Amino acid sequence: MPSFSSNCLALLGASVLALLSLGGCATGPYWTSDTPTGVSTQDQRVTKAARINLDDQSVSSLQAPSNNLWIHIRNGFQMPEFDSPLVIKQTIWLSSRPDYVQRSMARSSRYLFYIVQEVNQRGMPSELALLPFVESAFNPQAKSIAKASGIWQFMPKTGKDFKLTQNVFRDERRDVLQSTDAALDYLQRLYKQFGDWQLALAAYNWGEGNVQRAIRKNQAAGLPTTYSDLTMPNETRNYVPKLMAYRNIVMKPEAYGIVLPQLENHPYFVAIDVTRDIDVNLAAKLAELPLDEFLNLNPSFNKPVILSAANQQILLPFIHAETFQANLKQYQKPLASWTAVLIPKSVSPEQAAKDLGVDVAQLREVNGIPRGMRIKGGSTVLIPKSASKTGDISVNLAENASLNLEKPPSPASLKKAVKPTKAGVRAAPTTQGKSAATASTKSVKTTANQATPSSNPASSSSKIAVK
Repeated sequence: MPSFSSNCLALLGASVLALLSLGGCATGPYWTSDTPTGVSTQDQRVTKAARINLDDQSVSSLQAPSNNLWIHIRNGFQMPEFDSPLVIKQTIWLSSRPDYVQRSMARSSRYLFYIVQEVNQRGMPSELALLPFVESAFNPQAKSIAKASGIWQFMPKTGKDFKLTQNVFRDERRDVLQSTDAALDYLQRLYKQFGDWQLALAAYNWGEGNVQRAIRKNQAAGLPTTYSDLTMPNETRNYVPKLMAYRNIVMKPEAYGIVLPQLENHPYFVAIDVTRDIDVNLAAKLAELPLDEFLNLNPSFNKPVILSAANQQILLPFIHAETFQANLKQYQKPLASWTAVLIPKSVSPEQAAKDLGVDVAQLREVNGIPRGMRIKGGSTVLIPKSASKTGDISVNLAENASLNLEKPPSPASLKKAVKPTKAGVRAAPTTQGKSAATASTKSVKTTANQATPSSNPASSSSKIAVK
């Protein structure tokens, strides 16, 4: 088993295209390598990777049976050959687009070692580590029209089923460690249900209920129930062939005119626990890492601040983790310039900005509030931290923050809803020439397209408390 030389360490942050699954440790005043006490099983998912103490250990303590990750992946292939013209078609499609393949392979270099390690530890076929090529081309910011997100393309509901947090501050469907763990959990569950990796993959793409119904339909008709025999959408029909096409290219890249990037068989990133709120820009700056590269490794953050109350970690290439540790010890200024506010009742952004003493344009931009919308009561917004507010964002807000918007009522709709009378205020009469039931139905349809607020934004002046 080879260990790392000093030259390898020097190149790790710049030229090595290996992938990493490390838990890191920095001993500065705001960071720790210890798993936080009192953390739920779900929260500990992200901390289960091997951890290294940067003070008395080096990455050379990590050893692997081969210095070529592609060889390791090939050795773990377990799925049977899929004899289908669709596999040939998909392989030809990929081999005719070497630039596309190279770009996706380069993106995978940050994550693939970690995913392969997790797949191997579970005894799963290493073909499954290639699935993000099919799902997202290893783009951590990928989002489908159907709102699937991340390299594993979790739908919002499926993400919640697998306890992937989705709130104002973060979307763990994009978190590399969390989403990988959840995806492999899901695939293992589907394999246990169907007893076949091809059917499990079809269910991952199409939904287990749809696959089960297709199987029952074939059973009722006395037909075979393999992947190739089921009636399914074209996307699902081509799903396994696409994966097998990537398998073909990884197995024999030279046969298809593809040059695989060099991937060394050792970790690429270190995971460091966050114990104080810190701005995303500052974290990247202290690590001396370009912001876009920092976000490639940490794509789950929705806001410009990383919260300690959410038991977050940041991933950094090893060399940059050491740099981050050294710079953090010398940094004497506040780490976070943002705090969170709970909006008690529906209010316009202009009124909220006035109450909070912040710029309305900045309030809209950082919270993604479009013009013509107001903030619904119970929402959480991010605002610049004031000199009097120095504490971190609370656990309650960190875990339960949501932002809900609504359209303000139009003057015309308010006049239509109620009309003054001599005796006071009464409901508007039914439309002349139509029955009361018809008029009532029309009223319901009209109201359904308009949000009815609990207060008038023009008169709302209740102060908003910073949490």
